[in-house]
Amino acid sequence: MTKTPVRIYNLAEQIMVKKLQPNLKWISNIDVHPLGDNVLISSYDKRVAWVDLDLSTKAYKTLRYHKLASRRAVYHKRYPIFATCSDDANIHVFHGMVYDDLMKNALIVPLKVLKGHSSFDDLGVL
Repeated sequence: MTKTPVRIYNLAEQIMVKKLQPNLKWISNIDVHPLGDNVLISSYDKRVAWVDLDLSTKAYKTLRYHKLASRRAVYHKRYPIFATCSDDANIHVFHGMVYDDLMKNALIVPLKVLKGHSSFDDLGVL
């Protein structure tokens, strides 16, 4: 059980559609895939969860690549990539392919780690 579950609402009908359980304690950021079927949830407990809304309400994949709090995770608007940034002053870039075929799961491949950023007041890359 998470400390903060993520609730998805339909504002036109004013009803709750889904309640996601990403298994994260403190959520820092949420980003929705441009196609709308996948969600990236970053947390202060060093993890990023990829949730496939068609597959389940639980996380499809939990990424544990950062050493400190993960501040943000964002999808690219046009290309099949996403990035996560953290207080460890690193940015991790991933290839995240979503298929049109519902029988295939998403493909997540780590591409590059961008280093060389500096921390200020215990905050890394925001």
